[in-house]
Amino acid sequence: MLDQFDITKRWPAENPAAIQLYSMPTPNGVKVSAMLEETGLEYEPHLVHILKDDQFTPEFLSLNPNNKIPAILDPDGPGGKPMGLFETGAILIYLAEKTGHFLSEDPAERYETIQWVMWQMGGVGPMFGQFGFFYAFGGKDFEDKRPMERYLNESKRLLGVLEKRLEGSDYIMGDDYTIADIATWPWVRALSTGYKADDIMGLPDYPNVMRWRAACMARPASEVAVKTPSME
Repeated sequence: MLDQFDITKRWPAENPAAIQLYSMPTPNGVKVSAMLEETGLEYEPHLVHILKDDQFTPEFLSLNPNNKIPAILDPDGPGGKPMGLFETGAILIYLAEKTGHFLSEDPAERYETIQWVMWQMGGVGPMFGQFGFFYAFGGKDFEDKRPMERYLNESKRLLGVLEKRLEGSDYIMGDDYTIADIATWPWVRALSTGYKADDIMGLPDYPNVMRWRAACMARPASEVAVKTPSME
């Protein structure tokens, strides 16, 4: 069933009945691993090593022409037909609808949740990622520090938005853990684990965010997701 997809030529499916995950445990990758773990769907992870340019191979590009991880193949897609999907926001919404979990059926709550997913996709991910590049990775040696300062200030602004949203709430949508949380916490985690930016970002100044992040990271599914696919 899945052999019609060229990506399986490079990453063969041992269990063709399971959702095939092509990923790496980056913040974006962790989002989908966490969602798959939370829903209990059967899945098979494949490591697409972005530091070795696996994402630029013809096989991966056949599934995601935008050469970004993660991507999935669902052998039991709409109408029972196999379907590939990329972009984490789309994947999270798809898996939520497939399972009936982590996205309310109430129209108002549903769109409010999706609104916060889009906030992460358009703001938190790009801004935190650019900050990380200029602060911790290739851009840190640039003499001109204005780009880093720009992304630092915007990242702090976004943390402030999240801090206010979480005032008096366990999660972004209140009492319920949703795809809005799953989309966001891996990036907030990266500020500490990947970028080592606690001090410059002033993370202790966002107590609601830190409380929420700790709760999200402590979930059993999250503990598995940050190590999936295995890098060994």
